[in-house]
Amino acid sequence: MFWTIVSFVAFLGAFAVIGIQSVRVAQRTSTDYLLAGQSVNPWLTALSSMATNNSGYAFIGLVGFAYRFGLHTIWLSVAWILGDLLVWLFVHKRVRIHAERVEAKSVPSLLGSTSPSERNPLLIFAAGLLTFVFLGVYAAAQLKAGATALHSLFGWEMVVGILLGAVIVVLYCFSGGLRASIWTDCAQSLVMMVGLAMILVLAMTEIGGPIALIENLRQQDPALALLFPPNLAFGFGLYFLGFVAGGFGAIGAPHILIRSMALKSPAQFQKTRRIYLASFVPFVLASAVIGLCTRALMPELAEPVTQMTVMGTDMDLALTQQAEQSLPLLAMRLLPSVLVGMVLAAIFAATMSTADSQILSCSAAVTQDMMPRWRSSYLASKAATLCVTALATAVAIFAGHGVFSLVLIAWSALAASLGPILLLRLAGQPVPTAVGLTMMVVGLMAVVGWDQSGYQDDVFKLLPGLLLPFSFYLGYRFPNRR
Repeated sequence: MFWTIVSFVAFLGAFAVIGIQSVRVAQRTSTDYLLAGQSVNPWLTALSSMATNNSGYAFIGLVGFAYRFGLHTIWLSVAWILGDLLVWLFVHKRVRIHAERVEAKSVPSLLGSTSPSERNPLLIFAAGLLTFVFLGVYAAAQLKAGATALHSLFGWEMVVGILLGAVIVVLYCFSGGLRASIWTDCAQSLVMMVGLAMILVLAMTEIGGPIALIENLRQQDPALALLFPPNLAFGFGLYFLGFVAGGFGAIGAPHILIRSMALKSPAQFQKTRRIYLASFVPFVLASAVIGLCTRALMPELAEPVTQMTVMGTDMDLALTQQAEQSLPLLAMRLLPSVLVGMVLAAIFAATMSTADSQILSCSAAVTQDMMPRWRSSYLASKAATLCVTALATAVAIFAGHGVFSLVLIAWSALAASLGPILLLRLAGQPVPTAVGLTMMVVGLMAVVGWDQSGYQDDVFKLLPGLLLPFSFYLGYRFPNRR
């Protein structure tokens, strides 16, 4: 344990130093703080986007989901990759071009602007409010994911890890804004990929290969070895399409879109996309397979935890929280102490860096969109960062959901309420104020309604969350054309 702790502290310190070094090139302007001066190169943009898109979601949430539900989780990963690919093919470059044309520093400003002088303040305010609320929830999931890694390593209470994470996030934000987040993301992404590869190879070697893995799962529970999920109300096609929509939900993720806006030139997107996909695809697939390997090697994590239910935590949440410790615990079982510290430091630092970029986007929503008189104030941006961090910390401590659930709730709400309007704006279609606001409400209510319908496990909530706002817009647009 001694060398694990030494390695953890050393790598965490190295990641922090990389982020803090960004202060040497930082400028005391809101543009530099929120967009890194729009000077980021393709390698940094791609690796940072990959890391911020995955961190707590993949390392903690997806691994835990695969641990609990088995082989058919692979379809979630494949569909998510396809949806994300569509965004990189058709959206990100247009976001960068439109952001420069309308001089937007935030995603809500991007939605509500047709030129630097033509802005829709009500639409921008509403988008900023949604960003503030749901991206704050998303940041809370990252704090919770980082705390899970610390709990697995040191046995610390989750609250301690969450508070420590919040302090580190503030240090990241204050040191160099988005640039600090991007720099640390890149270092962490390289360590994460190396760590995942080592764990996957060692786990598969101990299990005996893919066939032995599937047989192990089948012996535990035949449902774990099913290639397709059973008892789907609408069939596999809509199930798969729902998760494609989930991956496409990146159109509503400000912390990812902001990296496209920070790229130095739109002409660099083809190179950026290749680098991103070369890292993102194996990362997501490896995370799902590692969840299956952990189930094979450590089935005891699926056992009920009566003490947690006695303390007021329901059984499903208790099992989720146990499963979401899969990767840290598997690393501790398979790797030498020094490498365990390295991997867990990468997990913790990556979740903090992702939370940092999400909190920066929330801060931009406050200063750029909800209170535009502070638009050029560097100090106001930092004050907003403190307030948003406090909100995310409170949600992380008191929310009765696991990391995976928090991520999917926030991801879906943002994509359904912001994504359709963004696509229409990029396509040059008119979005009147009343129509835009109604689309936001329709998308959000569709996600909430589907989540409570009882069919949320049959079709991912974002599919109706995207279809209904577009249907409303078509109903408005075509009668008006005639």
